[in-house]
Amino acid sequence: MPRLFGTDGVRGLANADLTVDLALGLAQAAAVVLGKGRVADGRRASGRRPVAVIARDPRISGEFLATAVAAGLASSGVDVYDAGVVPTPAAAFLVADFKADLGVMISASHNPAPDNGIKFFATGGTKLPDEVEDRIEAALAQPKLAPTGGDVGRIRRFADAEDRYIVHLLSTLPHRLDGVHVVLDCANGAAAGISPEVFTVAGARVTVIGADPDGININDGVGSTHLDQLARAVLEHGADLGIAHDGDADRCLAVDHTGKVVDGDQIMAILAVAMNERGALADSTLVATVMSNLGLRRAMAAHGIRVLETAVGDRYVLETLNEQNLSLGGEQSGHVIMTRFATTGDGILTGLHLVAEMARTGKTLAELASVMTVYPQILVNVRGVDHHGLRESEAIARAVAEAEAELGDSGRVLLRPSGTEPMVRVMVEAEDQVTADRIAHRLAEVVRAELGE
Repeated sequence: MPRLFGTDGVRGLANADLTVDLALGLAQAAAVVLGKGRVADGRRASGRRPVAVIARDPRISGEFLATAVAAGLASSGVDVYDAGVVPTPAAAFLVADFKADLGVMISASHNPAPDNGIKFFATGGTKLPDEVEDRIEAALAQPKLAPTGGDVGRIRRFADAEDRYIVHLLSTLPHRLDGVHVVLDCANGAAAGISPEVFTVAGARVTVIGADPDGININDGVGSTHLDQLARAVLEHGADLGIAHDGDADRCLAVDHTGKVVDGDQIMAILAVAMNERGALADSTLVATVMSNLGLRRAMAAHGIRVLETAVGDRYVLETLNEQNLSLGGEQSGHVIMTRFATTGDGILTGLHLVAEMARTGKTLAELASVMTVYPQILVNVRGVDHHGLRESEAIARAVAEAEAELGDSGRVLLRPSGTEPMVRVMVEAEDQVTADRIAHRLAEVVRAELGE
């Protein structure tokens, strides 16, 4: 049976894969696993009931799923504080700030509106390790806590949730944003009620698109996975830059004043250099995934910054950051984690610090982004292959060695199996697109010939 939890919580088609019954059961199971200090009757040894913070993005299914989660927690003796529609990083922050025992975010991030997901946070607003998720999954089949009378949990509105988060974001800024005109694309998602206010209060001139969520238009042609509208808006309004969030606002991508995309690697490069200059980049080290561009590694080396590589996924970036007590890491997709201020990727936080660097230096985003040269990169997905044999194939190993010899120091090759389907991803970077394309497709043919069924 496949594992219920994926790389970022439990996701699926709402009301089909992700049902009310599953949401209720997951909440009850999480109360067993994450409700610390319990004794046999469901009360805590301290006499205080466990406390949970729940939140959601604005997709329509989040309304009934949040209700089911709240019911599952409260029926298990957990007091629930409902923060309503706020970004995922806000939920994580609120768990820590409120000293709650656990948190639940209901969101499918950048996925379309019919999908949804349930993500849990532990005390301190941290993501759960695999083994804790496995314990919650196992607890689905075990007896639930069922207190009665005054021992059941209460459900309350977390009335100042947005205000707490906004104050926190503003407190992190190293420089005000005065003089910068920014277009914000809120993806018709959870950022819509917060991001424009924060940037305005911080001093920026703000133009907003994608800030009219109706429950079904989240990520629909807007946000970090659809940057065309943002680029057009920047040019139309003569803005200095545009910033795009995804549905739950844990990502930040940007476009410069010409409409050119500035991705997560470039944003990390800008922030890493700035933080290193002021002594805020712990151990002069940046954490990035194996998919980050070769140009990022070269730029960091030129500025005396070490790059640590992790597997693809912001959870692996976060693990390395925490294990080594580092301060900055992220992904090309725009998940950027600043551990001094957040326990997860935070698109609004990232955008604020990016614009703050523009305001501090007086440079355009294009000038700041020129700190790194983006190498042409191609990703070829070879589907329908037995990816388990990838590491054992001598023919594939020879083909990769030949490609690496051809590229020398001017490129990079990465082959990795998909974690969810029979597929191998072939990534090649080179100094020009023609070379990258040619080598990538040559390697893809070798993989298909060796591993195809």
